[in-house]
Amino acid sequence: MAKETADVVVIGGGPAGAVSAYVLAKQGHSVVLLEKEMSLRFHIGESLLPYMMGLFERIGLREAVEAEGYVRKFGGEFIDPTEKKFFEGVFRADFTKQGEGRHTNAFQVERARFDRMLAEQAEAAGAEVVFGADVNELLMDGDRMVGVRYERDGESHEVRSTYVVDASGRTGKIAHKFGLRKTLEKLRMVGVFRHYTGLDERHNLGVEGDIQVGAHDDGWVWAIPLSKDAISVGTVMPRDVLRASTPQKVFEEHVARIPRITARLTGTQPSMDLRIETDYCYHADTVTGPGWLMVGDAGCFGDPMFSGGVLVATATAVRAAETLGEALADPSAEERLIQRYANYFKTGYDTYIRLIHAYYDGELVAMAADAARSTDRDTLERYLIRLIGGDFWSEHNSVAQEMRRRKEWDTFEPFQRVYGCPSYPHLDELDRKERSESRVRKVTAGR
Repeated sequence: MAKETADVVVIGGGPAGAVSAYVLAKQGHSVVLLEKEMSLRFHIGESLLPYMMGLFERIGLREAVEAEGYVRKFGGEFIDPTEKKFFEGVFRADFTKQGEGRHTNAFQVERARFDRMLAEQAEAAGAEVVFGADVNELLMDGDRMVGVRYERDGESHEVRSTYVVDASGRTGKIAHKFGLRKTLEKLRMVGVFRHYTGLDERHNLGVEGDIQVGAHDDGWVWAIPLSKDAISVGTVMPRDVLRASTPQKVFEEHVARIPRITARLTGTQPSMDLRIETDYCYHADTVTGPGWLMVGDAGCFGDPMFSGGVLVATATAVRAAETLGEALADPSAEERLIQRYANYFKTGYDTYIRLIHAYYDGELVAMAADAARSTDRDTLERYLIRLIGGDFWSEHNSVAQEMRRRKEWDTFEPFQRVYGCPSYPHLDELDRKERSESRVRKVTAGR
């Protein structure tokens, strides 16, 4: 049983919940983290982005992550036999080309172990972590949320709190209570996947450790190495494609369409049954309210195409914890702080989902071409690789700027964007200068 009162109660023990609790506890606040499962289980989202490492370094978790011994990821290989979605047959986003001051690698992780490590870090920082706690009621005092009621081992308990952070992921405790969730019909996909053992990277035609993303006419296929001898492979498609056949047949047919991935699987054997993930994709236009806010998948979920889910989840978790820290110190500023957080949340998810739209619509080349009107070639490559690596809050990335102009890719109702990189805030002035100098070089070259 958790304590009965706390500054903040966090619903959900995934990366968003654990990181929220960790940052708040390090600030010295009393935090209760409630996770429904007794033991954290497998979750989709095994490939991290390099901007994650900057974020983890900033909040003091980088060494803990690196100590786990995960597969290092120095880039992403985008394969397009159709030549409709990307720049050429094979394009590699090399993270060493991001520019000054940025981490050049991320990790491919086993999510159950990764999520457990983050929960342990939150507990070590001072948060009270309770597993097997099923939150079944959100406590209200008028229109303000003041805590939760949960069940554990057949007994009911309450935690009263100043704030509630909803990190319940696709369960969406608050979104479902208030009817806030909206489906992004255009991106409503389904994923079929499994793990393989016996991986031998000598069969990899690309770079060891890279994620592979292969496009085809009915969707795309991923391949993510999880250890020296294990790999995750999945196919994502519109629901109608899966309904027209069986998961096994669709999976085998789609993977076979990407020869570079089938080559990498040479000699492997399935180590788990096929699994199906649905509910791609959704959002809520309201992600905060009196006494509460959402973080991560609880408020928005985008297609895993560019592996950005864990980054936007943890980045919003950090910003949420920092926001609540300020609000607890100055309650009179609560409304302003919470609104700023809501706009920050939407800025990151909006940019990430625009990148997904650009891929599915075959518009990435056009976006780069539009950005090239004001950006020299070398800087443009850095911007594209940064964007693929997690640069979702930058005001200076010209590729992201072009994507934000496309009204047909709007996710949320109109909002005021809040910029500021969660991973490298100290580089903002350098990025501004880089953008200015790139424009000057472009104009000079065009004379």
